[in-house]
Amino acid sequence: MAIAKMKHLRLIAMQNDREALLRLLQRMGCVEIVEPSEADADGLAHPDPSGLAAARERCTAVERALGVLKRCAPQKTKFLEPRPGVTEAELFDDRAAQEALAAVEEINDADRRLNAIQSERAKLLAQKATLAPWLTLDLPLDTESTPQVTIQLGTLPAGVPFEQAEGVVLAEGELAQLTQVSKGPDQQYLLLVCHAAQSGAVLDQLKTMGWARAGLRDFKGTAAENNARLDQELARLDQEAGELEQKLAGMGGVTQTLKRLADRSAVEVSREENRGRMLDSGKACFLEGWVQADRWPELEKALTPYACACEVTDPDPEDYPNVPVQLKNGWFTKPLNMVTDMYSLPAYGTVDPNPLMAPFFILFYGMMMADMGYGLLMMIASVVIVKKKKPHGATMRYMFPLLGLCGVSTFVWGAVTGGFFGDFLTQLVKLTTGGDFALPALFSPVDDALAVLIGSLVLGLAQIFTGMAVSVYRKVKRGDIMDALCNEGAWYMVFLLAGVAAVTGLVKPIVIAIIVLLVLTQSYGKKGIMGKLLGIGGSLYNNITGYFSDILSYSRLMALMLAGAVVAQVFNTLGAITNFVPTFILISIIGNALNFALNLLGCYVHDMRLQCLEYFKYYYEDGGKPFQPLELNTTYYEVVK
Repeated sequence: MAIAKMKHLRLIAMQNDREALLRLLQRMGCVEIVEPSEADADGLAHPDPSGLAAARERCTAVERALGVLKRCAPQKTKFLEPRPGVTEAELFDDRAAQEALAAVEEINDADRRLNAIQSERAKLLAQKATLAPWLTLDLPLDTESTPQVTIQLGTLPAGVPFEQAEGVVLAEGELAQLTQVSKGPDQQYLLLVCHAAQSGAVLDQLKTMGWARAGLRDFKGTAAENNARLDQELARLDQEAGELEQKLAGMGGVTQTLKRLADRSAVEVSREENRGRMLDSGKACFLEGWVQADRWPELEKALTPYACACEVTDPDPEDYPNVPVQLKNGWFTKPLNMVTDMYSLPAYGTVDPNPLMAPFFILFYGMMMADMGYGLLMMIASVVIVKKKKPHGATMRYMFPLLGLCGVSTFVWGAVTGGFFGDFLTQLVKLTTGGDFALPALFSPVDDALAVLIGSLVLGLAQIFTGMAVSVYRKVKRGDIMDALCNEGAWYMVFLLAGVAAVTGLVKPIVIAIIVLLVLTQSYGKKGIMGKLLGIGGSLYNNITGYFSDILSYSRLMALMLAGAVVAQVFNTLGAITNFVPTFILISIIGNALNFALNLLGCYVHDMRLQCLEYFKYYYEDGGKPFQPLELNTTYYEVVK
């Protein structure tokens, strides 16, 4: 239960073996390939990146085809169905891959054509909307003016009275006529016919009223004829789109094949990305990376058939910032990776926080939830999902085991406080038999809130003491013994003496002892009287306020325990008021479901805050880079070996 030891790997092999080596490393999943240093790269070149571009393009095409099938041919999946298994040989079956690629091309071509049809339909519908006001006009839309007669189609705002516009036209000459073809809510659509000699004056007057020429010169024939032609084109497009959609709906059977191809493509992209970090000399290739120390003997044996030379070294302390971090934990502490990953991985060469955090995190979470019913739900959900679904992914594979562990703690604390969906059983017995019933409990968060608060602060003090102890251990291990004694060691004594004073009542001599202790330790390393005084004052202020605020933060354990119990009781009481068992059960279920959902997230957030802010600051050094080995990382299938 610690940070996995890493070794720096440098490997030189024949260039002809490069692809086989990459496949081997990907199968084993124990080496992270990194960009080589400038000194190692001198005179060498990176491989041709065209393979990576092709792999990414293929991966994008497959994911697009899967998206199309998800929309047009959705597949029913069973609840909590785990990922199907596939062997490496099946995953990299070239014949199956070629067939799947042909299906991908067919699906994407059909989807592109559907998108083109949608664009064409939108264009045709826009033309129909343009023609709609002119459908009653028998005059061909492409009718042009002659040297003697001006013919023009145009619009005026609907607010302009037609009689007024017609009067203006007639006032400019008798050889002019304005006809209203149709009228809409915003525009009125008009036909102007006038002698060429009068057209200039007539149009000038109409423009002052808002006249705009209609853009219909691209149409041939009447509006009705064009509208009929557009209807025919739309019908043809709709028929084609229907055939394509029917075709895609019938291709749902290739979904699993495409998912397998998607996993293969993603694996190939990863391999090509790592291939791009290697160097070539023309005949040999060079690889630099990190390998897990406990996996090196296995890898060394696997490399035996290849003509290669390896150099494996332990990283120097100055190289620690560049060393990737892999946490090695057991079943109890591994789920806490969810918290560590969300915060930040520890720096290489420091302390793995999971074993130190797990007991407190699980204990605190259960204390805040503190209900046997909620704990049962959490344990059942965890077992069912882990066994049936077998979740994967950076977060999911830790979330549900952690949920189960916290469920056990929640159930235990619920047994201690006598809570089962609040006071559900008490209200149910009272409602059905009229008798009094209560589960046995050591204390009640409602009736013994002060005792719970004191207990919360004591638990917080225990966690802070643990963090201080780890800090002392690390300082002593580094040789900073005086630093450990004058900081955490001194404050340990302060807390111990304060406890003795509280028990024995010897306040005055113990206060004097504390003052002497702080003066001797907090002035250590400071030069001059003023420096020592400032050091003592600053240390007292920072540590007293810091420890006080940290310990006080643990009062949230009591607050959330009390809030959860009260909310559950309120809903149970509301249900009992109806004096009808079915209504009581319904209201109780709804209320407890809301309370459970809120506390499920709220307790996690507050618990994580206690760990990250109040606990980690004593010993935790973050900034570690996650170990990202070349491996068979898939989404839809589980690669079985």
